[in-house]
Amino acid sequence: MDRKRVGQLARAGGAGALDPAWLMARAGQLADGWQRELLGCTDGKLLVCCSRQAGKSTVVAALALHTALFQAGSLVLILAPGLRQALELQAKLRAFHAAVEGSLGPWARAVRATTVETVFAQGSGVVALPGNEARVRGFSGPRLIVLDEAARIPDSLYATVRPMLAVSRGRLVALSTPFGRRGWFWREWETGHGWRRFRVPWNACPRIDASFIDSEREALGQAWVDQEYGCSFGAGEGLVYPTFERCLVERAPEPLAGEAVGGIDFGWRNPFAAVWGTRTREDELWLTGERYASRTLLGEHAKGLPRGTRWYADPSGPTEIEELRWAGLRVWPGPNALRPGIAAVHGRLESGRLKVVRGACPHLAAEATRYRYDPDTDSHDENPLDRDNHALAALRYLVLGMDRGRVART
Repeated sequence: MDRKRVGQLARAGGAGALDPAWLMARAGQLADGWQRELLGCTDGKLLVCCSRQAGKSTVVAALALHTALFQAGSLVLILAPGLRQALELQAKLRAFHAAVEGSLGPWARAVRATTVETVFAQGSGVVALPGNEARVRGFSGPRLIVLDEAARIPDSLYATVRPMLAVSRGRLVALSTPFGRRGWFWREWETGHGWRRFRVPWNACPRIDASFIDSEREALGQAWVDQEYGCSFGAGEGLVYPTFERCLVERAPEPLAGEAVGGIDFGWRNPFAAVWGTRTREDELWLTGERYASRTLLGEHAKGLPRGTRWYADPSGPTEIEELRWAGLRVWPGPNALRPGIAAVHGRLESGRLKVVRGACPHLAAEATRYRYDPDTDSHDENPLDRDNHALAALRYLVLGMDRGRVART
């Protein structure tokens, strides 16, 4: 930062303005203790293991803006697994800029603002991109690289961005909620050298109270709370579908053409569960709806299920299948082989041919965070624990019903 700008900044906000936390204060946001510590440090490499909703996006937006404003001609890259996440960080950065622009000189004015890029009058720019290796390779010499939700950023992208800092001697800041014992973020947290580490569990954030954590624990289980709010890397251990979150997408393409398909798991005291969607001509399965209820008559379920759908149902319920047929639904018994069914779902997860619209199947997504193998067994060749699996059973009947020939050939 040159001497002239130091003076301008000091006049605008006092000596404290030299700290990036000043940007948050000008925007009416009081920085938490860990945020002030992070913004005040000068280490070249930061690893931040954070609870959900702890304020990591806010603090990194302030850091990115401060770098861009007071290091003229600098390039700041904000990378996230998806474009939406990257653009949210860009939006927070612009909100901070709007709050401080009037206190600074014309050099701090934004001269270009597109969906993904903000460029300032003194030559600095902030670019927000999804975690796509091909789109990132064209940049060089960044002063700051921010990796948001870093535990979900592929190893290949991490390997791509590190060499960018070789000449610029820029900073690398990786922030994330844990995602199990996998990937570069976990390895660097456990054994990496040269990092300054920040661990921020939920109780380090005054905006999260214990009653909320209790409700999350009751709804989703202790393992989920430990991962999402307690900075634990162990919650993914033993999960039947540890990579399920990768299939969650924000929205389905329009129009979504193909065959309407669905899966059904029967239940009374245990919930009745159905999931449905579209199998496209490219053999992608897009799930866009769910029904999940206990102690409800089958006739009521029949009224709530979409017509014109090819259903694969629990074959142990022939009477229920016949009743649904009498109600006008096209229902076939689905294959009930547990391990081949799990393998079929895994096949679609790993190949990217299973897409679940985020929010459309909440019970399915929640079950995927809890359905696991018995931790007391030594091998995952054993069957999973028979709980937290009703919507997942419906998915299994559907996928194995569609892919039965492919799984047999495999």
